[in-house]
Amino acid sequence: MSRLTYGDVVQLLFHEAALLDRREYDAWLDLLDDSIVYRMPLRITRDPRSGPEIRDDMAFFEENKASLRTRVERLKTTSAWAELPPTRARHFISNILAEPVTDDGTLTVASSFLVLRSRRENADVEQIFGERRDVWRWNGERWRLFRRTIYPDQTTLSVMNLSMFL
Repeated sequence: MSRLTYGDVVQLLFHEAALLDRREYDAWLDLLDDSIVYRMPLRITRDPRSGPEIRDDMAFFEENKASLRTRVERLKTTSAWAELPPTRARHFISNILAEPVTDDGTLTVASSFLVLRSRRENADVEQIFGERRDVWRWNGERWRLFRRTIYPDQTTLSVMNLSMFL
């Protein structure tokens, strides 16, 4: 842990993105800490003098490990109509900024993301993009995602649903 390099951080985020792109959701869940908070607050458009654009008191979603596991399990059934047949998605992660590991074994990472998703034979491509702010925690064996806050750049999302993981 003490010898974590920037390359290690990049590799960690790229590995996570690859798991999501390949729909290896059980392996992705294994990257998550049992006490994860996974949320995406609302962004609103307003005059900067009127206050912040992010509404932390409202969210598109705010989930924990149990709710994320439920979503993954539902994707394995025929009841997940939004994902029948499964969509094809690609996660692009860039502009990665990592702070030094703290004494309590946490790593704070900010990154930009772009997720492109296609459905069936449709030529349209859905996209969602913004910034992720993560806290990863060392559990003595490996890094686990402890907190993720997703800040979309869009105020009106152009995706049909939020069945994907960001």
